[in-house]
Amino acid sequence: MSRVHNFSAGPAALPLDVLEIIRNDIPDWQGTGMSVMEISHRSKEFIELAARCEANLRELLSIPDGYSVLWTQGGATLQMAMAPLNLAGPEDTVDYIVTGSWGKKAAAEAAKQCKLNIASDGSDKKFTYIPAESAWNRSDDAAFLHITSNETIAGVEFHFTPGGDVPIVADMSSTILSRPIDVSDYGVIYAGAQKNIGPAGITLVIVRNDLLEPARENLPHLMMWKSYAESDSMTNTPPTFAWYVADLIFQHLISNGGLEAMADRNQRKSSKLYSAIDASAFYSNPVQADCRSWMNIPFILADASLDAKFLQESLAAGLTNLKGHRSVGGMRASIYNAVPEAAVDALIEFMAEFERTNG
Repeated sequence: MSRVHNFSAGPAALPLDVLEIIRNDIPDWQGTGMSVMEISHRSKEFIELAARCEANLRELLSIPDGYSVLWTQGGATLQMAMAPLNLAGPEDTVDYIVTGSWGKKAAAEAAKQCKLNIASDGSDKKFTYIPAESAWNRSDDAAFLHITSNETIAGVEFHFTPGGDVPIVADMSSTILSRPIDVSDYGVIYAGAQKNIGPAGITLVIVRNDLLEPARENLPHLMMWKSYAESDSMTNTPPTFAWYVADLIFQHLISNGGLEAMADRNQRKSSKLYSAIDASAFYSNPVQADCRSWMNIPFILADASLDAKFLQESLAAGLTNLKGHRSVGGMRASIYNAVPEAAVDALIEFMAEFERTNG
């Protein structure tokens, strides 16, 4: 079997030992004579899986009892609409901190549903920093404050939790499970699965229970968080395979030291790569040092005419999915939990050799 080093931003790398369990489970899951993709979500076996999955997630994130764990479809993008629909009425004001492309998309969705206030916008410096919290223009009566904890494209990440009395809604798609967090600091956390949770197709939502009652009437059933909370996320047929993989990922994380161990490894991986970039005149990272992402590291070659050659030769060396997002250009290495430290070491070694022969 030949495995490459996968730096994809999402769908992203999965742990090899989890993939091997999946391969073995496909024809006959838990002695049922069926794959998990064929079994009813109402079956005893799958309901046990769902309960175990939630219990393990609660352990990993130390989720307080006053929060519900929901599994939805539609990705984080749907939650960009569900958050304002559930938390604010048409005449309510909501505050958004825009630190990149995904924060901008979330704000655009909120503008359709209620009164939007952009409390801070980092586009003046091409989303390479997070403006100081003291400079934010927050509303006095906001229903909530929305942040994108980690911008996958720009590589900008919050390393602090905003203050204030209103609920904080955080899109944590690219940072969830990469380190411990204090869930009680947030009113709502949502995250697409395809970074650190599992395959695309399922979305995690963690909601403080007092926020479950919709702020407006006549929402479609599947657009209400309350519907998912009341049905154990089975208000319709859920994406059972993706849920099954999430269960395996959580077991894998617990058996490998939990989120404290993930944080140590992820910080070490990112520090190595940033150090290699900063020590070179051939490569650069545009993001302000105090808000650099641990998970998504963009870098630019001093000579952009070498980009295609870099990508071609890195691919030949078994380093895949390094092309930067089309809106930014350059390169991007996404180094989520399942990307081993050896992959980062291999990338740094390749970068040094490419600079030696092309610099």
